[in-house]
Amino acid sequence: MDLGSHSSLNEKTGIPPGSQDKVSVTDSGPKMAEPQLAVDPVATSNLSAKAPEFYPSGYNQNFNQNFTDSSFEDRCDGYLTLAEYVQDFLNHLTEQPGCFETEIEQFAETLNGWVIADEALQELVELVYQQATSVPNFSYMGARLCNYLSHHLTISPQSGNFRQLLLQRCRTEYENRDEATKGDETTRKQFHAFVLFLAELYLNLEIKGTKGQVTRAEILQEGLRELLNALFSNPLDSNLICAVKLLKLTGSVLEDAWKEKGKNDMEEIIQRIENVVLDANCSRDVKHMLLKLVELRSSNWGRVHGTTPHAEATPENDPNYFMNEPTFYTSDGVPFTAADPDYQEKYQELLEREDLFPYYEENGADLSGPGELYFDEIDDEMDPEIEEAFEKFCLESEHNRKQ
Repeated sequence: MDLGSHSSLNEKTGIPPGSQDKVSVTDSGPKMAEPQLAVDPVATSNLSAKAPEFYPSGYNQNFNQNFTDSSFEDRCDGYLTLAEYVQDFLNHLTEQPGCFETEIEQFAETLNGWVIADEALQELVELVYQQATSVPNFSYMGARLCNYLSHHLTISPQSGNFRQLLLQRCRTEYENRDEATKGDETTRKQFHAFVLFLAELYLNLEIKGTKGQVTRAEILQEGLRELLNALFSNPLDSNLICAVKLLKLTGSVLEDAWKEKGKNDMEEIIQRIENVVLDANCSRDVKHMLLKLVELRSSNWGRVHGTTPHAEATPENDPNYFMNEPTFYTSDGVPFTAADPDYQEKYQELLEREDLFPYYEENGADLSGPGELYFDEIDDEMDPEIEEAFEKFCLESEHNRKQ
């Protein structure tokens, strides 16, 4: 059919063909046309019950279908390679981290039917490693994924199982630590992403002992100690900020582990930090961050003594229960966390204030204006002074909006 020779609307009136005889039109002459009988308009629609299903932008219907079909062959239908299949799942977890619990078991089951050779296992390790060290905020999810796969992948070739190959991959970056901390900005940024991923691995990777007990990977504990040495040995601002992030994430766990062995490594690290503050040619804001870290450690990393064991902890019996929860701020700048009795009400109010960020565009559009700085830097090393100024700007904007 020639679409150019037919139009569903009259070009002059905009009325569907066949409807003109139901509309009264006045005569162009001086006399008024005689009244016409009113005719009820006929409802027309282009909608069809047979139309294909609608999927939001960015939705991959093949992905969910692959994870709901019963057989391995059906689940892999539409994926040409292992890399495509794994990358699709990693991207899915990045966009919807809440799906981890419901979909990880089936993902591992599919991998067990696919990863049956050394090369495939090596490829899987590299894909997960790259996602965890190159995608902002995926280091924690990547560590959880690595822990699950290390316990549920059945393949264990002579070259090493999933966990062993993962640690070998990390060792490659670890051995290059001195050169990386002295490298250019891009090199250092990649190295810092590796450091924080290794920290998440230390916290999340579970090793089962010979008696069935679950422990952390001790080799990572020593590795983090050496990474801190490398960062402090090259006290550039970005290296020091990475060290602060690392210690805020793992400091309490590392110190507990060292104390159990009668070691005073954390005391040595704190002394190193104090020397950097006195001698290093770093910025004033970074020195302030380091001092705040020393203060945090002096308060036992913000923990309260005499708490309930982790397995039995609840909000009622453990004052540390909400210690790692994020801190939000009300419109008046008052901080609150999940421990606040009015948390749900305040959090809902925060969600309703999303018009504070008018610069954000959905569907991957570019960001512009002041918002671009905030969203670009939030996962990088944002200057503390800029961060404080931006928070002040948000509070003032909210105040002006309510007036």
